[in-house]
Amino acid sequence: MESKPVTVIHRASIVNEGRAFTGYVAVEGEFITAVGEGEAPAELIAGADSVVDAAGRLLLPGIIDTHVHFRDPGLTHKADMATESLAAVAGGVTSFIDMPNTRPATVSTEAVEAKMRRASEVSLANYGFFIGATADNIDALAAADYSRIAGVKLFLGSSTGGMLLTEQEYLEKLFSTVPALIAVHAEDEAILRANRDAVVARYGENLTMDFHPVIRNHRACFEASKRVVDLARRHNHRLHLLHVSTADELSLLHPGTPEDKLVTAETCPQYLAFSDEQYAMLGTRIKCNPAIKRPADRDALRDAVNTGLIDTIATDHAPHLPEEKSGTALTAASGMPLIQFSLTLMLQMAEEGFFTVPLLVEKMAHNPAIIYGIDRRGFIRPGYYADLTLVNNDCEPYTITDQWVLSRCGWTPLDGLTVSNKVDMTWVNGRLAYRFGVGFSDVRGLPLSFGHKNQ
Repeated sequence: MESKPVTVIHRASIVNEGRAFTGYVAVEGEFITAVGEGEAPAELIAGADSVVDAAGRLLLPGIIDTHVHFRDPGLTHKADMATESLAAVAGGVTSFIDMPNTRPATVSTEAVEAKMRRASEVSLANYGFFIGATADNIDALAAADYSRIAGVKLFLGSSTGGMLLTEQEYLEKLFSTVPALIAVHAEDEAILRANRDAVVARYGENLTMDFHPVIRNHRACFEASKRVVDLARRHNHRLHLLHVSTADELSLLHPGTPEDKLVTAETCPQYLAFSDEQYAMLGTRIKCNPAIKRPADRDALRDAVNTGLIDTIATDHAPHLPEEKSGTALTAASGMPLIQFSLTLMLQMAEEGFFTVPLLVEKMAHNPAIIYGIDRRGFIRPGYYADLTLVNNDCEPYTITDQWVLSRCGWTPLDGLTVSNKVDMTWVNGRLAYRFGVGFSDVRGLPLSFGHKNQ
């Protein structure tokens, strides 16, 4: 039998499962074979093909970003799986789950399989995909193989490809028949339209960004979230609320571990870092749906991450070209690229005292693996895939600029942010995919497998 390459990472500050300790990790082929505290045994290092002296840097499980829009197929002028997976591994993200609002929309198992084939050809990171719900495909969703599909994406606010689904009879059928987690973009479409009409009637259509959270307001989020939470609890069905952006929605959630919850919730770095006070300076760069709202919402969401009301942090990475981001609150495209710097931003917030590093690992690696049942990922454990990221968390401060961006769109809302941590290395299935600013384009991720127990 052909021997598999052995890598030993030692003298690392390992952060995993609520602990931080100095130790080592041994990798053989795709898998972690040993995790230990203190000095690595001399014979282990002597027998390794590659030895990495972490010199006290952070060694984390690879980040699992469960909410991205890689624009492939149909919108690849903005981004594609090759460019965005490169940006992912540069940011310490080793696995992603892509959303279905591409062109054509991913609303059939055939479309999911086509995306998986494309990812197998070009993606540096591991990959999974949602299938979108429409009024016409619920029977097909009920028969889909959810060991290969992450779950069902439901849009209660506007989307592409006929995926806006608001009729109660269809929602009841979806929650009563589909044997999979349902992840929901929860904004009430009727409220959004009424708000928009009222604002345009009074102020015209040349609206500044201040009006974006007026149109996409707290009530639109709360009413939609309440609707699907009620559905989930009535049908005893697993629900994951995406990109929670308001303090109001937190009243619908319960604290605890994701293993014990029927309803889990995600927020995103933009809702934890920004508020509507930044619209004056950053404008459409931070335009996204749902809208970034008040400082009080930002602060409540930070507290909710710490108390366990919020279970995961994902980016909603949604690149657009700069010219598509120009315009008004009505015309500029919504969405921003964040995957390359999401971990960096969150670790900077940890340095500033908002979170702890073990908590961020829980929200960005452990809990995504638990909620989606991702097979042998999200933890640093023997027998698990060697998805790892090494972070220098005490580097000389530097300023993020648009020139750093690897996403095809070529810009970041974090341009001008000074930070003191950076991703040095990322391993995907035991292979070095990124090292000191260079991505290795010959590395290929693997398809994620869902529905497994990770305890």
